Parts: sequence; structure tokens; C-alpha cells
Amino acid sequence: MGVVNRTQAEPMHIDPLDIFNLLIPKDRGSSRIAKDLAYGPHERHRLDIYAPRRANAQSLPVIVFFYGGSWESGRRQAYAFVGHALASLGYVVVVPDYRLLPEVEYPLFLDDCAAALRWVRSHSASYGGDSGRIALAGHSAGAYNAMMVALDPGLRTKAGVGPFLKGVAGLSGPYDFFPFDGEVSRRVFGAVPDGLATQPISHVTKQAPPLWLGTGDADRMVLPRNSDSLKRLLRAAGGQAEVHHYAGIDHAGALLALSQPLRFRAPILRDMGVFFERVLTPSPALADDGALQ
Repeated sequence: MGVVNRTQAEPMHIDPLDIFNLLIPKDRGSSRIAKDLAYGPHERHRLDIYAPRRANAQSLPVIVFFYGGSWESGRRQAYAFVGHALASLGYVVVVPDYRLLPEVEYPLFLDDCAAALRWVRSHSASYGGDSGRIALAGHSAGAYNAMMVALDPGLRTKAGVGPFLKGVAGLSGPYDFFPFDGEVSRRVFGAVPDGLATQPISHVTKQAPPLWLGTGDADRMVLPRNSDSLKRLLRAAGGQAEVHHYAGIDHAGALLALSQPLRFRAPILRDMGVFFERVLTPSPALADDGALQ
């Protein structure tokens, strides 16, 4: 499965998230330090970088955030509020675009995410990042992408990326949804010969990086059982995982709670920050555990 030829131009679509992002105040302690950087040849192989405003002579840990949109929509500019929010915690934050359906099919959008990670590993030092302390994050389909890149060694090998990730934070992500009983999952994954191979839970091993999983108990788009299942299986395999359930929060609400005006609805950014501080804090007893291969 691969690239699909388009027979006609797609109509212009205005995402409400673009409007939301434009109107809300951003965290003042951070700024976008680079935009439209290419990590590959396609027009959607582009990324933006955010960082804390305060000067710091030391290299900062790096978080790569993948946005959602059912693998069919999304643009990195609409998620500037996420980049600012995470950067305000003291991290260099990278927000990449990746190719979407119907232009590409599974697994090319995952290949793009792995390629973006490879770029970050190779170039983050030029933007104040520490290439030895990288974590992933994502919401919805982006959380799925992050988990697959972290858990599936085949994806990383194809992109030439070693197992160096320090942790992954997945918010409202689908990790255990086979058989495909939803319209979106059938459209995106229904033609894959081995449906089980598309599931993050199928790639759980003891060697997985620590996982932070957040889910709203009012989410009816991606049910909380996805996070519970991934946590249970990873712990059974000997890995580290934690799940945070947020009362009254639905699928979109979990993402919007990262924004400055809506942060009062759930302590999601705070909880993510505690996790990232733990997994990205350097330990003098441990050497860098991976390299580009």
C-alpha cells in the first residue's frame, strides 16, 4: 500500500482548530524559534520548533508532538498552542506535518513520523535540543502514530532510527481497535492484510519506553479502554505505563485542555509535565542508550 493518485483537487476546508489557535493567548514563556523546516522531499514533510524564551546555556530535552485528525486532516500551524504549552515547561518542542489520506495509505503516514524523528535526532542540537533526551507525544491519531513509532521496531529500522526514546505520552489515542468496526478505522486500515499488526498493543515488549496515557472518561470517539488495555499489556510484559482518567473530558476536550484558557478543565499539561520531567531528567549513571543506525 502506498501513494494514491488524486483525480481532482480537494476542496478548501477551514478547520475550527485553526480559528481556536489563532484566537487564544499562548504561553508567554515560549516562542516558535523555527518554522517550515524540511525533514523530507514532500511538501508535507515540514516541521516547526518551539522553545522556552529564557536563555539556557545547556541543551534542553526534546518532545516531538504528532497531532491527530483521523489520519485524514490536520496541519501543524493549528497546534501552535500545544507547541507553546509544552515548550513553556522547559523543552524544545517539534511539531511536524505528515502525509494524510487519501494521498497516502497505511503505513506511509507512520513512515513520515519515523522520518521526522530521525531528522530531530540528527538536527535538534542546532536548535538547543539534546539529541540524547527525546520523547514523543500525540493526541488521537497522533498518539497512535507516536506509539507505533515507539513500539514497532520495523518502522524505526526502515527509517534508520535506533531505540533511543526516553518516553511517550499518548492523549486520547486508539491502541486496541481491531476488528475494525468503525467507519474511520475501516477506511484507514481495512485493506491491510494483517489487521493485528496495525495495533500498538501487538508490539508491546519489555523494551518499550515508559508510557504516559491520558484519556477522558467522556470520550466516545476513542474509548478509554484503549489506554487501559495498552497499560495492562505493557505492565504484564514488564514495562512501565500509567493511565490518567479525566472526569467529564471528551475527545476534543482533552486536547483543548492543553491550551492556556482551558487548562482549568483538567490537569493534563501538569500531569504530562511530571512524566516528562521524570523520564527526561539525565541520569549520570546511564549512558546514551541508542544511536542512528
